[in-house]
Amino acid sequence: MARWCYRHRLVVLLLWVGALLGVGAAASAKGTDYANVFSLPDTDSKSAYDLMEKAFPKAAGDTDTVVWKVDEGSVRDQSVRSRIEPALAKIGRMPGVGAVTGPYEGARGAAQISRDGKIAYAQLTFTKRANEAPTQLVQDVVDTAQGAERGGLQVELGGQAITRIQQPPAGLSEMVGVVAAAVVLFLAFGSLYAMLLPIAVAIFGVGIGLFSTQLISHVTSVPDIAPLLSSLIGLGVGLDYALFIVTRHRRGILRGMEPEESAVTALNTSGRAVLFAGGTVCIALAGMLVTNLRFLDGVVIGTSLTVVLSVLASVTLLPALLGLLGPRVLGRRQRRRLAANGPEPERASGLAARWSETVQKRPRTVAALALVVMVVLALPVLSLRLGAADQGNDDASLTTRKAYDLLAEGFGPGFNGPLQVVAVSGDTDTLVKDIRDTHGVARATALPPAQGVTVIQVVPTTSPQSEQTDKLIDTLRDEVIPQAGAKAHVGGVTAVSKDFASVTGDRLPYFIATIIGLGFLLLLIAFRSLVVPLTAAVMNLIAAASSFGVLVAIFQWGWGLDLLGLGKEGPIQAFLPVIMLSLLFGLSMDYQVFLVSRMHEEWVHTKDNARAVRVGLAETSRVINSAALIMVCVFLAFVLSGNSGAAMAGVGLAAAVALDAFILRTALVPAAMHLFGRANWWLPAWLEKRLPHLAVEPQEEAAETAVEGGPASAVHGFIRTADGDPVEGAVVTLLSKGGRQLDRVTSLADGSYILSVPAPGTYLLAATAPSYASRARHVVVEEGPLVYDVELAEGEVDAVN
Repeated sequence: MARWCYRHRLVVLLLWVGALLGVGAAASAKGTDYANVFSLPDTDSKSAYDLMEKAFPKAAGDTDTVVWKVDEGSVRDQSVRSRIEPALAKIGRMPGVGAVTGPYEGARGAAQISRDGKIAYAQLTFTKRANEAPTQLVQDVVDTAQGAERGGLQVELGGQAITRIQQPPAGLSEMVGVVAAAVVLFLAFGSLYAMLLPIAVAIFGVGIGLFSTQLISHVTSVPDIAPLLSSLIGLGVGLDYALFIVTRHRRGILRGMEPEESAVTALNTSGRAVLFAGGTVCIALAGMLVTNLRFLDGVVIGTSLTVVLSVLASVTLLPALLGLLGPRVLGRRQRRRLAANGPEPERASGLAARWSETVQKRPRTVAALALVVMVVLALPVLSLRLGAADQGNDDASLTTRKAYDLLAEGFGPGFNGPLQVVAVSGDTDTLVKDIRDTHGVARATALPPAQGVTVIQVVPTTSPQSEQTDKLIDTLRDEVIPQAGAKAHVGGVTAVSKDFASVTGDRLPYFIATIIGLGFLLLLIAFRSLVVPLTAAVMNLIAAASSFGVLVAIFQWGWGLDLLGLGKEGPIQAFLPVIMLSLLFGLSMDYQVFLVSRMHEEWVHTKDNARAVRVGLAETSRVINSAALIMVCVFLAFVLSGNSGAAMAGVGLAAAVALDAFILRTALVPAAMHLFGRANWWLPAWLEKRLPHLAVEPQEEAAETAVEGGPASAVHGFIRTADGDPVEGAVVTLLSKGGRQLDRVTSLADGSYILSVPAPGTYLLAATAPSYASRARHVVVEEGPLVYDVELAEGEVDAVN
């Protein structure tokens, strides 16, 4: 498939461009129909909602609030009314506004004025839900209301529709994330064309994924946070997967392979790993369905679809783009060096090699330090409290936050989240009296009954996010309502949020057990080991605890919120643990597979655990760290999204990926594997026989042997200087065309060496020695042993191999 895409690159590119434009046009024509459906079967708040829907079926549209405050006098003064009433009347005449209920309309309106007369509010009901109300209409409402301001008269607006127009422009966070990722890619590759490849793949995958999610929102319930999370995870994995493949392709060209063969080999090796990694991410996302929370179904659909399209773009569009670029995937300096010096062997960077040796020499110290850091960061998770963010968490400069604070000041903190006690039988008057006498209730008012259903509006004395409000809900349900002998249910946005958090918390252990168990099985099959998957499972739990500790410290305790411009502290969004754990599981599996597969490859060839861990870490840490840095940039950019849930997810995932890549995978995991020794690769014989075989990467030398055929052979000769002097201690390596190490020896005192060859064919022979330039050349081995002498030039010190 990779070869076909490479050779038919224009066809593949046109198909992808056509798909992006076609799906985009269809999505633009249909518009969006996102809906936040908090369906919580068998909960008290759901029962209350069902009764209210039956009794008041015409209650539709989004209700927002206009709040005003005077510095002196009263909001009842004619000077204030003469400015406010015309503005409210103008808003009421706007197409799309169903009704405006002001404070100057009889006895009922008087309740919309605070006791001191300084603050009043009006409720305006749109004819459509918040996400369907035209943006221009909402902007006109805001401009008209705030146009009534003057010195000493402050006007603010709150509500879901108002929130939409004060968010940053759509796509801003994605754009910032892509720009930051481009900088990292350019530093990693040193080539403008190579930098653009992962970005193009990510844009196509995420673009079609978002348009498709928009279309799907018309046939099933998709929450409005789904596209944000889809673009967040889609950009991260799309850039990472393309980075892995392009890195392998560039390495093949530097080793002397033709661009087409290098691309095919990269897709047949790293491409397979990308398929495996993308599959694990989708499986982890599907694990959210275990919670049976309908709200998350749309998130699963959107994110999984975007990941699938990103993987598909990586294995089809990317080889086509590689075909268009050819050798230009390398930087100019690299192309000149390749033409002058010929192919070169892969070399781990000096820092990576030195760090790998440090971990091998001091595994206990490295493991202890890394573990201490992770445990300290995880400590705040002990005070984790799930809930729902509201406009009280907005930035203090936003009008929604100002309106929230004015309502809390004038009518009490509980006014922003009233409870609705929905009664269907019993003595309603007694129930109202008992609720009023309950500690924590500011006031309770019964509305006129309809179809045998009575709704009692209960305003708590504490804010919607307060723990005291949660306790009040429990008190009403467990004590007040039963003692009054009534059949009633407690509903409202605050009660729904509490029930959602409770249900999520109850089902979280089953969800964690599912994804951790699944990860254990996948790694068990891939690496034929019990210790490696067990280590990965423990590391995933440590990473999750530490990342949630960072979330609690920032968003719940408020550390650094002002610096990040993320508003006010509050509880952690109830849906976040499930989403974050799914994504963290999938992404950490990517890094674990990439790291351990190289270790496993070296273990299979040498049976030396210390060498396997050292080489695996030295050769993969740079790519893992580059990939992690890209993801951190993309995730942190979602702080600019204007959505508190997306900002929390972005900060939490950025912290999780950074801790996972920079501490766990490059320090704690290799240190633990050094300490475990050969036990890393132990698997009972009876289990080995029963497990299916799953190879993340094909064995290139086996494929070559099957093609070439014939018996094993050898390459031997001498390593000498230009003057003919022997070079002792030179490292001579034989590599397959795909870059897999087949044999490695050290030259003797007379400069002689001998390498074993699995079968006749074409191989890469590389020689390096201190104070000499490295040399790498293709050699063709036929039926008998090949004599091949290597001449090394003095004066150039090679990088650490």
